[in-house]
Amino acid sequence: MSKISNLDTPAVLIDLDRVEANLKRAQDYADSHGLKLRPHIKTHKLPRFARLAMDLGAVGITVQKLGEAEVMADSGITEIFLPYNILGSAKLARLKALHERVHITVTADSAQTVAGLSATFADAAEPLTVLVECDTGMGRCGVQSPEAALALAQTIAASPGLVFGGLMTYPAAGQVEANQAFLSAAQDALIAADLAPTIISNGGTPDLWRAHEVTAATEHRPGTYIYMDRFQVSKDVGGFDDCALTVLATIVSRPTDDRAIIDAGSKALTSDTLGMDGFGLIEEYPEARIVGLSEEHGTIDLSACTDKPQIGDTVRIIPNHACVVSNLFDHVTLISGDDVVETVAVGARGRVG
Repeated sequence: MSKISNLDTPAVLIDLDRVEANLKRAQDYADSHGLKLRPHIKTHKLPRFARLAMDLGAVGITVQKLGEAEVMADSGITEIFLPYNILGSAKLARLKALHERVHITVTADSAQTVAGLSATFADAAEPLTVLVECDTGMGRCGVQSPEAALALAQTIAASPGLVFGGLMTYPAAGQVEANQAFLSAAQDALIAADLAPTIISNGGTPDLWRAHEVTAATEHRPGTYIYMDRFQVSKDVGGFDDCALTVLATIVSRPTDDRAIIDAGSKALTSDTLGMDGFGLIEEYPEARIVGLSEEHGTIDLSACTDKPQIGDTVRIIPNHACVVSNLFDHVTLISGDDVVETVAVGARGRVG
């Protein structure tokens, strides 16, 4: 069996043992609190990991693009949630084609989105289930109040070809109480209007271990939890020993005693800082700082290090944001310990829609 030391760089390494441990830990947590788990595949984009999560007990998967849904459907997954406003005739036609072969659920946060869905599905053999997306504090998509959630739910319920399924949110990290208050108020309003929601879908990894505090929710949609990353560690979701994705890079230059250059830049390591210092953690030199990224170079400040790498040495980097790194590589290398198990294509990478 080949070893990590034989790999060319930069390369993305995925530790299979950590992946399974992360999936199982979250599933056990959800099971213990009576929550359904519907993991988001945007982090890994690999059908094998989507199937593994379902084998461990997940009720289905979440995707963010039609292209991702199509890849997952092609792999045999039939329970898919797409929490995105689908607009335009081309996308709506693709959604309808998917609906004809898998069970797919979507969201909407406006009457315009609902109108397009209804026009497309009015003659469908089976109606499309639509959830109302709620902005419970993230400041992105979503209706702005429980009253608006009720009004849009009534619009969905009255629209040919559609069925109102419930509520969905992607909350702001650390705002568990505000999230619960919004969803609970919307739930009460819907029940009073004889539109009791079947699904109330909560999401996010940063507050994964507090998901049970959102008692209105019926399910949770974590994504990054499968790989973890430096940001999730900063939020105490896990430790660096739980991080399953690392970027293998080579020291290609040592221009000064306190500076090293690696062959991993912005095309291999995300430029997201997410409020943290630097662009990742180097496992072998945790005191080092990745202070700059150009396209194919990463600049490392070694001034705090007593032991320093030499030209030709390889290092493994835990990125700030694992999801972005997955989308930067066509292939990732699956490992167990120091052994290379397999190199696989990132199936849903680059799929649009």
